[in-house]
Amino acid sequence: MLLPYSPEALTDFSQPGQQEAFRAALNIAAAGLGRTFPLIIGGKAVATPATYASINPSRPAEVIGHFAKGDAQSAADAITAATAAFETWQHTPVSERVRYLLHAAAELRRRKHEFSAVMVYEVGKSWAEADADTSEAIDFLEYYARQAMRLLDSSDQLAPYPAEQLSLTYIPLGVGAIIPPWNFALAIPMGMVAATLVTGNTIILKPAGQSPYIAWLLCELFWNAGLPAGVLNFVTGPGSVVGSALVNDPRTRFINFTGSREVGCQIYEQMAKVQPGQKWLKRATLEMGGKDAVLVDETANAEAAAQGIVASAFGFQGQKCSAGSRAILVDGIYDAVAIRVVELTKQLTIGAPDQSVQIDQGPVVDASAMNKIMEYIELGTQEGELLTGGRRVETPEGGYFIEPTVFGNVPGDARIAQEEIFGPVLALIRARDFDHALEVANSTDYGLTGAVFSARRDRLEQARAEFHVGNLYFNRKCTGAMVGVHPFGGFNMSGTDSKAGGPDYLLLFSQAKSVAERL
Repeated sequence: MLLPYSPEALTDFSQPGQQEAFRAALNIAAAGLGRTFPLIIGGKAVATPATYASINPSRPAEVIGHFAKGDAQSAADAITAATAAFETWQHTPVSERVRYLLHAAAELRRRKHEFSAVMVYEVGKSWAEADADTSEAIDFLEYYARQAMRLLDSSDQLAPYPAEQLSLTYIPLGVGAIIPPWNFALAIPMGMVAATLVTGNTIILKPAGQSPYIAWLLCELFWNAGLPAGVLNFVTGPGSVVGSALVNDPRTRFINFTGSREVGCQIYEQMAKVQPGQKWLKRATLEMGGKDAVLVDETANAEAAAQGIVASAFGFQGQKCSAGSRAILVDGIYDAVAIRVVELTKQLTIGAPDQSVQIDQGPVVDASAMNKIMEYIELGTQEGELLTGGRRVETPEGGYFIEPTVFGNVPGDARIAQEEIFGPVLALIRARDFDHALEVANSTDYGLTGAVFSARRDRLEQARAEFHVGNLYFNRKCTGAMVGVHPFGGFNMSGTDSKAGGPDYLLLFSQAKSVAERL
């Protein structure tokens, strides 16, 4: 019997005991760095001639681990293994598949700080951001376990028809490729893996190049629990090679991707082509980012709005698809909110997050990201007024640190107000009135998250109807969706609105089979 689902509690780092426990976890994680990891295909370790290094973005010379550089043949071999495993895994009872998720959740809960500490090193998360990431991973396991028991046999929802015995069950699709991002390095791949496994599919996980170690640890939770060989295969390597091979192979049935718009559109185009020998139209579950806005009207609480803007813009250095990288402020409140946003931004502390729980801003993920963000900051000096930040923070170790940056009086159609930067850059936009603010908010190609701060019910209802995003929040920040509470996914170029962590997500990896037997 499963107790009702409730989200995992976040760690209270104001407690000295929790700080001590996390420092111990950082030491444990540090002791495990620097190893070499193979591919895992069909339950067997496969070494490759070449490897690549995952590095600590706070100290790029520090190697997290060396990982096998797979190729197209590696992807093909993994698909072969997954295809063979599917023959039996698809018939495994739902209750048994659920128990793998529950076992992984229990083990992850026991080792919560250890997994969070790895993300502090591998992707530069603060303690609180890493803890939230691990908590969300636990939530996905617990939530999808319960949803599988509820959803996958829906026979009781059919209309009575005494002449026949009826059933409606949801059966797995087949072999799928999971291609997650590095920013929620544990939670997002865990959600993908949990959903596809519990619905009876077999998979190849190709983790992001910046975060393969935490993905390896994720897989170990299932492998160590006795998951049959070939059900979960681990293949690292260049996305342009391994990812493309997984997408194009006629034996893959679905692709589950979270990442950039550019790559998502490329995947969508490639998988739409029916390959020789392919028996199905592949199913795409794609999340491709956002250019999210926080709207503030003249009736709002200016302090609450400013705090929500800063939290939305600069949590994990702005490296979230849900980050509020635009703040659209009605003219009557613009100056008061802008002044306070700048004050709060200047209070954010910057540094290597493994050094202290007090660090708010760690590094951006790698040199490529740093260079791209600095190019946008240079562009911003031409498109708006630099209010604070704008510089790279030099450290002796050469970490990828950038000051949280705020631009004021940015035109709504400026590039820094339209394009996803994925870094600590915020554009403040002045709107004539609330209608104009909504117009600016809807002016991008994206439609993922948004927030509105207002004391007027009519305006909140207008935003409810007209603000075209998949996740809309009133009088709070636009980040921090919780599994089972805020089903997550966006419109337009933000993706296929998959609503991860929602009541219908598992159906994306299933197909309904109706059976009627004449009595």
